[in-house]
Amino acid sequence: MTIVSIPEWNTVGLLPPINQANPISPERSPYNVALLDVIMRFATSPERRQVLLGFLDYRAALHGMGLVNGFQWLDGSFTEQVETLERRPPRDIDVVTFVHTPDDFDPSDEQIGVLDHDAAKARFLVDSYFVEINQEPPEVLVERSAYWYSMWSHRRNQAWKGYLQVDLNPEHDADARERLTQLDGQEEQA
Repeated sequence: MTIVSIPEWNTVGLLPPINQANPISPERSPYNVALLDVIMRFATSPERRQVLLGFLDYRAALHGMGLVNGFQWLDGSFTEQVETLERRPPRDIDVVTFVHTPDDFDPSDEQIGVLDHDAAKARFLVDSYFVEINQEPPEVLVERSAYWYSMWSHRRNQAWKGYLQVDLNPEHDADARERLTQLDGQEEQA
């Protein structure tokens, strides 16, 4: 799948759901983007950097369980201009992890806590959901994908918006974490 740039926010502070210049192009939500681009685009405040650090820690915990094959959809106020829209920083990032679980997947009790929605939100600032791609029949996968698309393609006020997709593979996580640390250090020096 082709990596694209994260589109600019539209006039109402949201990611556009489609490429406005070419509405029938395949360049649409969920935008398949690079993890490092997510860091570069959204690490604009101490609160956002804290959420991103939690997200990277969440990914590291998943990787530690052998969950490396799949992708994540990113959404919520974190991917919006919420500071302008609601006059507050984002409190978390919404994440659906679509993953191929290994045949020998047998998480410990501690690791199971990472998969628990409430525990992940408290520990990582990740409003997390989990879909095991290889454990569900195709009909259920279509149903779940349609559900998440319909939930995330608009705000509660029904304004249409886009969201992002990143690969779950850990190969770029170290670079993303390093860049986040650099950005945080630059903020502290300023």
